[in-house]
Amino acid sequence: MDKKIRVLVSKVGLDGHDRGVKVIAYGLRDAGFEVIFLGIHHTPDQVADTAIQEDVDVVGLSILSGAHMHLTQKVIEKLRDQGGDDIFVVVGGVIPEEDKLELMKIGVGHIFTSGTDINRVVQVINDNVNRDR
Repeated sequence: MDKKIRVLVSKVGLDGHDRGVKVIAYGLRDAGFEVIFLGIHHTPDQVADTAIQEDVDVVGLSILSGAHMHLTQKVIEKLRDQGGDDIFVVVGGVIPEEDKLELMKIGVGHIFTSGTDINRVVQVINDNVNRDR
């Protein structure tokens, strides 16, 4: 029996716009992933701590507030500090083109802009997660 890919999905910071992240969470669940939906208004530490505790394969951050650089970097740093180097981190939301390369340099595995089809998200996760970790 194949191990289900475990995905933690969350909003970070003060951004409360949660419709898109809920669509993603339900879509990933419907695609066969085990989804932990953390919700909104969480700190980078809370997201990273939960990801480690839940032994997830993927952390999906939804950020529409404009604080994507700072918040994403903090989550990735905290994951690394706790041994979560192998967790595939994806970011979705309103991400300016000029920030995408910098996010990839700090460790983001993929960036999804608003309106990305759920099938594309599923494909990227399936292509990038080592199910035997």
